[in-house]
Amino acid sequence: MSKTYVVGLMSGTSVDGIDAAVIEIDSTSAQEVSVQLLAFENTPFPKETRDRIFELFDPALATIDKVGMMNMWLGELYAQATSSVIAKSGLQAKQISVIGSHGQTIYHAPWDHSIEGKTVRFTVQIGEGAVIANRTGIPCVSDFRIADMAVGGQGAPLVPFTEYLLYRSERKTRLLQNIGGIGNVTVLPAGASAEDVYAFDTGPGNMIIDALVAQLFAPLTMDVGGQIAAQGQLIDELLAWLQQDDYYRMPLPKSTGRERFGTQYAEQILTMMRKQQWRAEDVIATVTYATAWSIHYSYEHFIADEHPAHELLVGGGGSYNVTLISYLKQLFTPNGVKVLTQEDIGGSSDAKEAIAFGLLAHYTMQRLPNNIANVTGASQPVVMGKLSWPIQ
Repeated sequence: MSKTYVVGLMSGTSVDGIDAAVIEIDSTSAQEVSVQLLAFENTPFPKETRDRIFELFDPALATIDKVGMMNMWLGELYAQATSSVIAKSGLQAKQISVIGSHGQTIYHAPWDHSIEGKTVRFTVQIGEGAVIANRTGIPCVSDFRIADMAVGGQGAPLVPFTEYLLYRSERKTRLLQNIGGIGNVTVLPAGASAEDVYAFDTGPGNMIIDALVAQLFAPLTMDVGGQIAAQGQLIDELLAWLQQDDYYRMPLPKSTGRERFGTQYAEQILTMMRKQQWRAEDVIATVTYATAWSIHYSYEHFIADEHPAHELLVGGGGSYNVTLISYLKQLFTPNGVKVLTQEDIGGSSDAKEAIAFGLLAHYTMQRLPNNIANVTGASQPVVMGKLSWPIQ
């Protein structure tokens, strides 16, 4: 392993676009790795494409012809994003060793399903790696989650492997909190080995906020900077309803997605709002606070007793929501935990997960395990990702 250039691609549950990062990886061993971000771009999805993706979140509407077509079309869009960010970096495609693409999750079912006396778990990410490889001329690693699920894991979260490599500290216990559509936290105890790391989904991140803003404040699709939430007051009755969801008390390991906190969940909130005649700004403030509460609840019930933290490092789109960050500071300061964003430590909240999937693909190409089994619940470490080669 030595210095190499890689592209990472990410489109998350918020479906706001494609994050593409070009990174330089410098490694002396499998455990000692440094990464430098050379270029980053976010390419918003065309409105029609975004609408088609949201349609696929409903299994009743996600017919096989629609899934198949969108799988190929997203491959084209990911390839375009790759070529654009490589050009921005000043490199040429022939200098890039591999592309790592998370793909677009349309369904994630990490629990056991019974079939003919057996059980299976499954997940579906689309954005065809073979299209990406052949449009760019660069090998592409995609569909990472499946290998972990094949050995009993939940296929999520996967980013903790890279967070261990890049953020561990001998002196400080750090929590890496991502706030995308779903929130997830990685626990890095001071002086931790990989076996000491654990992670899980804390609950909805921006997902409910975005869904309600789109309904109540169209044409907005998100609460930019938390400006709407800042104008509202908390609704005690709604907050209590949000806090009662069984997910928060489920034991680890655990992960979640739109299947629990998607459109139907937002519709229940809208129905209550109309009945109770709540102000729209108050509803947005309350669901924003609920995201912060879910992160703090997770800390106090699954982390604090064994690993009192020094820092909570926040990344993802939610880190730009000033009101959400303010709520987090209110909740965590009494615990002595300092709340920082990626930008506060010289990083990029937008680029962090794209960087992660570039690094994961680098390990795939080296045929090195790139999951953490005790994070996902897998029976063993595995090499994740399916490799697509371009026509030479």
